[in-house]
Amino acid sequence: MDHVESRELRYFIAVAEELHFGRAADALHIAQPALSKTIQRLEAHLGVKLLERTSRSVALTPAGQALLEHGRHAISALAFATSQAQQAGAREHLRLVIKPGGDAHLLSDILAAYAQRADARPVDIFFGGPTDRTDYLHDGRADLALLYAPFDDLTGLAHQTLRTEGRVAVLPAYHPLADRPAVRLSDLEGEVFSRWSGVETDTGPGPEVADAAQLFPLVAIGRAIAVLPASLVIPPPAGIVCVPVEDAEPSEIVIAHSARDHSAAVGSFMEAATSRTRP
Repeated sequence: MDHVESRELRYFIAVAEELHFGRAADALHIAQPALSKTIQRLEAHLGVKLLERTSRSVALTPAGQALLEHGRHAISALAFATSQAQQAGAREHLRLVIKPGGDAHLLSDILAAYAQRADARPVDIFFGGPTDRTDYLHDGRADLALLYAPFDDLTGLAHQTLRTEGRVAVLPAYHPLADRPAVRLSDLEGEVFSRWSGVETDTGPGPEVADAAQLFPLVAIGRAIAVLPASLVIPPPAGIVCVPVEDAEPSEIVIAHSARDHSAAVGSFMEAATSRTRP
């Protein structure tokens, strides 16, 4: 297939995601006529129709669906390649993204182990949200991440397990189950669970939270409960009790990086992390 410019591909993806030329033009900060002409040139260049247009709607053709799916990967790969080139030119710092409070108390030991290595570099710490830390690795904003499996999608990532742990029910101190030595998931049926921002499957009636700092006050006053990896909530804050959930799937804290990143610096950090912490 003939060469397609990255600008044309980005413009097409914007229209395909919005299914509206006006909104896509606003998002791209360009005039709508210029966007329309670019899409027309792209269709002419490829020799296929990408969009079905009417006066009221825009829809993807099968060719458009295919270009959207694979075009997203191409843009992500381009961003990653650019980031890697920039890093190769400087190679001064490693960038690690974590969830606030989501290092399972391992980070200090990992950093200490890495600092002892002859090839150690400064490590910058970034904080991501409930669902976007893998994005940091895919688009090159971070070199490494501490993630929780199975909650984080590890597709396209190389990773090593640092610790496996159980999950606990996070309950208000006065909850009827708070004095139990353990509970089962069936014991929690009918409870109101918190919803995590950005998680499409969280559609229940519970309040939406972005992190544990927002969750804990709601649990303490009885507005919601949660089931979390133990390290995210132990020791629990005042007014909250953690009860082990016997039949909940264990979680794994993993150190991960893009499977495309084979740099010696990242490999050195992975070795330091896994030498200091064992599953």
